[in-house]
Amino acid sequence: SYFGDKSSCVENANTLNLTSSSSVRGLNSTCIGKTPLSSTRSVCRSHTPLMGYSVTSSSAVSGHSVASVIVAVVEGRGLARGEVGMASIDLKNPEMVLSQFADNTTYAKVITKLKILTPLEIIMSNTACDAGNTTKLFSLITEHFKNVTFTTVQRKYFNETKGLEYIEQLCASEFSTIFMEVQSKYYCLAAAAALLKYVEFIQNAVYAPKSLKVRFQGSEKTAMIDSSSAQNLELVVNNRDSRNGHTLLGVLNYTKTPGGSRRLRSNILEPLVDAETINTRLDCVQELLQDEELFFGLQAVVSKFLDTEQLLSVLVQIPKQDTVKTAESKITNLIYLKHTLELVEPLKAALRSCSTQLLKAYYNSLEDTRFGIILEKITTVINDDTRYTKGCLSMRTQKCYAVKPNINEFLDIARRTYTEIVDDIAGMITQLAEKYSLPMKTSFSSARGFFIQMNADCSTLPNGQLPSEFTKITKMKNTYSFTSADLIKMNERCQESLREIYHMTYLIVCKLLNEIYEHIHCLYKLSDIVSMLDMLLSFAHACTLSDYVRPEFTDTLAIKQGWHPILEKIAMEKPVSNNTYLTEGNNFVIITGPNMSGKSTYLKQIALCQIMAQIGSYVPAEYCSFRIAEQIFTRIGMDDDIETNASTFMKEMKEITYIMQNANDKSLIIIDELGRGTSAEEGIGICYAACEYLLNLKAFTLFATHFLELCHIDALYPNVENYHFEVQHVRSSAGNKEKIAYTYTLSKGYTEEKNYGLKAAEVSSLPSSIILDAKEITNHIAKQILHRHKSTPEMMKQRAAYQLAMRLVQTARNSRLDPDSLRVYLKGLKKKYEASCPAPEKDDE
Repeated sequence: SYFGDKSSCVENANTLNLTSSSSVRGLNSTCIGKTPLSSTRSVCRSHTPLMGYSVTSSSAVSGHSVASVIVAVVEGRGLARGEVGMASIDLKNPEMVLSQFADNTTYAKVITKLKILTPLEIIMSNTACDAGNTTKLFSLITEHFKNVTFTTVQRKYFNETKGLEYIEQLCASEFSTIFMEVQSKYYCLAAAAALLKYVEFIQNAVYAPKSLKVRFQGSEKTAMIDSSSAQNLELVVNNRDSRNGHTLLGVLNYTKTPGGSRRLRSNILEPLVDAETINTRLDCVQELLQDEELFFGLQAVVSKFLDTEQLLSVLVQIPKQDTVKTAESKITNLIYLKHTLELVEPLKAALRSCSTQLLKAYYNSLEDTRFGIILEKITTVINDDTRYTKGCLSMRTQKCYAVKPNINEFLDIARRTYTEIVDDIAGMITQLAEKYSLPMKTSFSSARGFFIQMNADCSTLPNGQLPSEFTKITKMKNTYSFTSADLIKMNERCQESLREIYHMTYLIVCKLLNEIYEHIHCLYKLSDIVSMLDMLLSFAHACTLSDYVRPEFTDTLAIKQGWHPILEKIAMEKPVSNNTYLTEGNNFVIITGPNMSGKSTYLKQIALCQIMAQIGSYVPAEYCSFRIAEQIFTRIGMDDDIETNASTFMKEMKEITYIMQNANDKSLIIIDELGRGTSAEEGIGICYAACEYLLNLKAFTLFATHFLELCHIDALYPNVENYHFEVQHVRSSAGNKEKIAYTYTLSKGYTEEKNYGLKAAEVSSLPSSIILDAKEITNHIAKQILHRHKSTPEMMKQRAAYQLAMRLVQTARNSRLDPDSLRVYLKGLKKKYEASCPAPEKDDE
């Protein structure tokens, strides 16, 4: 095996002794003396080349569950520390993605990018993890990705010149503009060199020249959502049950192909930041919603596509050894390719009448003559009626008779032999059935080949047993499965003749593939189009199930009657909807309200709506306008983390520090309580200081808190708004007990509720004596600290002037009113200003 046995690598083990504290997790220092790649692996996983795979056309979410991405990461040294190069390739999709960026000391971008890729294996250079000298990046990655295989490769394979050579040799001509982008990006080129060398090694196959799609992905074209925010907001995984579909992905995923489902997932984790691209997508969704014929026509065609990316990845790999398995899988793939290309015409027909710019562009891309050329080449060799079918026997027959007759006479002879053997098997089973007068029939499974099956009650058999010549008997309810010595021999002859057929077919298929390679790049375009259409259809489908609305993009976050999309799916009815309004002048909202009044749900709902808008989906609201967020941060949840030895409070502090280090004016920040893991005075102090820091940014911040003292910060900062969730008090008919009824409605001002923690405790089964004591003590303490801030008239005047100025600036920027309406609006503003100013004659209190 490639990893050799442990004893043979003792001689070389000292070159790579990997037992630093960050990676003591039983990493075997398995380095091979003779192989080109010294490797250290925490989990030895045997890599089977992805050849014979099963393709399902259903949009199974399980498409993501099997990791298949390999990533190489390299970091600059010395002055270039913090400059990181990454290269990743998906074994199921022949696209290499390169990225290089400068990261800060927390390596937030690297970790976020890796979390999105969910790698099967991470490759780093052995110098990054030398014992006693591990780099911070290596320690961080091993800490965050405990279940991922780590492989170290000698530093010499991270060679940028080699990387550029590899790309020149393997990159399809269509993507050759990549050279301009990556020529001077040495780190991602070095990562690419090590990655390609390693993949060829484990896959035992090389990529065909000029067949890979290579693209460079900077980190500036998408919004950044860190991994803990993605987890808090339940974007792709439900926190209570990972198999549960109550996530944003679950709400929007009506995709029909594995590629569409993968694309939707990566879009949710990395939303777009370019308003023009988002609007182009929204135009498409709008057209799909307005034109039912287009929607159903497209959906019918798209759902017939198999996993195009995976198909491509197997087509462009040239195996180093020819085995029956590789032969069989290449034939299967050619049949899949034919199936895929035959769908191009129906797809064009479905898109013919569309009017949106993007859909038109897709239609023009499908006009590419190469689809026709490849299909024509295939049909000269392959039978017209050969197609992808379900069921292993029918697929086996398709593979046998794939090549047209009279192309190779030896093949025709082998096929006749095969047919005769199959007929003999059927005849033999019929004879056996007559001989024993039992209802036997021929069955087939890929593992057993042909065998006999019979539905019979045990009482009908002589002595309740099958005749002695039958072996390997299994019984399921009343169905017996068995075989006989003669049948086993026949199966062997059958397999032998199949091997011959596959071998000869394979030679013909390889010749055909060699002719096709130069035209194959059009398939990249096709898989791109199919996955994109699938995702847009999925958005349109989600809209039809609920009243979503098209978002606008301005400098204001305004949502009229928005609701939580996941909650709607769970509750099966529409949740209570609420308004949201943040502008540059009111960019900080403090939300108060009793426990369980809806604060956390409301905060998550805003972040989810923002993400939905930025991926080109409609949004659950009556009207909505968004300011594009370049980053989305959340601080939600109350849990300690034993693994990293962080208490609840330490975890809160780490999260808020991370936000402060990385937030900018275009961020959306959501904080659901802060400073709860320490004493009240310190908690309020930390909250106050954090708010003052965030108030200096133009980021939009929503801050939910139980510290009512915090609400008075609006006296000092005019850009703070206070809101609260209303509750009603209902007297129970049984007597003097008061109950809280939650309205889940947001109103201006801070909550007037007193001691709502005690009321929540009353509802729980805490003994009444304890609750009475608690009330008494609370009242006593409250009297001691009864000193409220009072707003002076001067402050109120300043605040009114600030609000007026902000409204005027906004009107000047965004107004679409005609002169008369504008005059009326401005008069209204003047009245509002006068009403907000305290009357001058009143004395200062």
